Amino acid sequence: MLIGLVLTVAGWSATVVTTRYSMATPVLPATALATMAVIVVITLILGIRVLRWRNSTKRKKALDPILAARTLVLAQACAYAGTVLLGWHAGIFLDQLRIWNLRSDQGITWVAIAVAGGGLVMIVVGLLVERFCRIPPEDTDATGDGKPGHGVRGEAAGEGEYAYRGD
Repeated sequence: MLIGLVLTVAGWSATVVTTRYSMATPVLPATALATMAVIVVITLILGIRVLRWRNSTKRKKALDPILAARTLVLAQACAYAGTVLLGWHAGIFLDQLRIWNLRSDQGITWVAIAVAGGGLVMIVVGLLVERFCRIPPEDTDATGDGKPGHGVRGEAAGEGEYAYRGD
């Protein structure tokens, strides 16, 4: 949230400065949407591979840990890049909104909205694939009392009890 807010202010400031000096508005071209779509699709494909392996009950072979780590890093990068793009182009949109009626060509404003929307999609897909890469907690019997789920490290063991600390 903080990154998006800072970049919204930066995008708005950059647009104010470029408008004041009659320079081009610092917005990505519409063709950037195609690149963003490719990144989203690749991230989703890799994330679905990890999710299928994680949810599979009959695992024939182990998941390559390097692939899983790279998928997680790609998902995080996708979410951060989406935050940067959404924040920057939201700032541009906010500046363009005040002069909406004065401009004869609102193409830049529509491109800023489209790229900001693409950034939002990147954030959602990145966070979703990050969730796909989480390993579910195992329900094991670590205490030997016959009750499944008790004694798992780091998990609350039950009502009024604290997590087990193995000293």
